[in-house]
Amino acid sequence: MKVTAIIPDEIIDDVKKYTGGKNITESLIKALEDYLYRQRINHLSSELQQNPVRFRDDFNAEETRNNRKAV
Repeated sequence: MKVTAIIPDEIIDDVKKYTGGKNITESLIKALEDYLYRQRINHLSSELQQNPVRFRDDFNAEETRNNRKAV
């Protein structure tokens, strides 16, 4: 998608510096991907805080490990 945006030169310079992109487009893509990755992790972390993983009452980690080794 082609986008026109007015972004201060200082921000573009920092993005290019820290992402190591070959050009502005590659640098912005890397920066946005990194931002989205962190946002997804934060979202999943929040979901886990609100709804923690719960194991069955009869769950046994040692038995599960032994079953996996037998396969």
